Amino acid sequence: MGLEKRARMNRHPELLIPASSLEVLKVAVIFGADAVYIGGEAFGLRAKAKNFSMEEMAEGIRFAHEHDVKVYVTANILAHNADLDGARAYFQELKEIRPDALIISDPGMFTIAREVCPEIDIHVSTQANNVNYMTFRFWEAQGATRVVTGRELSLKEIREIRDNIPDTLEIETFVHGAMCISYSGRCLLSNFFTGRDANRGACTHPCRWKYAVVEETRPGEYMPVYENERGTYIFNSKDLCMIEHLPDLIDAGVDSLKIEGRMKTALYVATVARTYRKALDDLAKDRALYEQNMPWYLEQIVGCTYRNFTTGFFYGKPDESAQIYDSNTYQKDYTYLGIIEKIDEDGYCVLEQRNKFSVGESIEIMKPDGRNVEVTVEEILGEVNGVFASQESAPHPKQGLRVRLSKCAEEMDLLRRQEE
Repeated sequence: MGLEKRARMNRHPELLIPASSLEVLKVAVIFGADAVYIGGEAFGLRAKAKNFSMEEMAEGIRFAHEHDVKVYVTANILAHNADLDGARAYFQELKEIRPDALIISDPGMFTIAREVCPEIDIHVSTQANNVNYMTFRFWEAQGATRVVTGRELSLKEIREIRDNIPDTLEIETFVHGAMCISYSGRCLLSNFFTGRDANRGACTHPCRWKYAVVEETRPGEYMPVYENERGTYIFNSKDLCMIEHLPDLIDAGVDSLKIEGRMKTALYVATVARTYRKALDDLAKDRALYEQNMPWYLEQIVGCTYRNFTTGFFYGKPDESAQIYDSNTYQKDYTYLGIIEKIDEDGYCVLEQRNKFSVGESIEIMKPDGRNVEVTVEEILGEVNGVFASQESAPHPKQGLRVRLSKCAEEMDLLRRQEE
């Protein structure tokens, strides 16, 4: 192994995890994130996510910083004229709560952020179509500290970018989750079909719908949409997963490994964060340990809502096997029940219900350290008008609960149930 490659392999990349709410941010932090990216109530590309009020954002930043975790705030819409005055006021508010970076794609938004809060780092979003080293150099000259690669890049191209930009400019790359279609997510389908602009945060994900084509001279004959080696990449069904290829990402010079999913559940975030955290830590200790534990990583990574997986464009242009449209619905092995807020003085787990479960059921405690502990629900006390009373099941969404389990749990443990 050459000195340059050895130096790359000694890098410790950041694990960057999405969070749709304050609860999910805390889960991401506890389950292994080095950094978390979130959206406010405006100017991000996930308008349908719960997102953060300014007060929640401030609390989330405090919580993350107490655990030595960074927080990045998305402001990556493609701004129209009417957005600019509001953006300036928004950045002024962010200036007060001091996130570690802003994620921006639009040059106008970038300019305003540099004027209003020059002390906050700016990361250039994948929405800016960053696919060559001259683009990276351009953004570095404007003051960016990090650039997110376009999803169309191969590892070879990323490595070439790394070799042609300053060491101080960081490279961030999506390594797991949904693959936006069109060009780095600049999609027109949502606007066309529903009037909701994907480039301004209101995507309805029409690329996930099932389609058939009708030829005008053959009405009633529905031909399924699929792709072969001659086809273009219009619809996407498989999710990106690079957990088996972390050494290649590190060798290519990637500084931050980004997980997609700012609209995903706490269970998804906990599962993916915990699995990639352990994989990265194992790899840092010993390549053989990482390879030895690969079956565990793969077993865990499918323990939440997911699609079939692909390595995307990292190893060259995907063929038709990487985009299969006959099975584009999500599969589900576990159901999220809730996260333990605290253990009270009587030993009950205090939580807010997320899905129904009952006394006598076998469920799992999912722990940040990688353990999954099977337990039995022994007692449920549900809150009604401020009073807790015994009940046989917890069918009501977001009901406050005190639950006794057959084995001890801890604050921030996650509860889930395996489905048949």
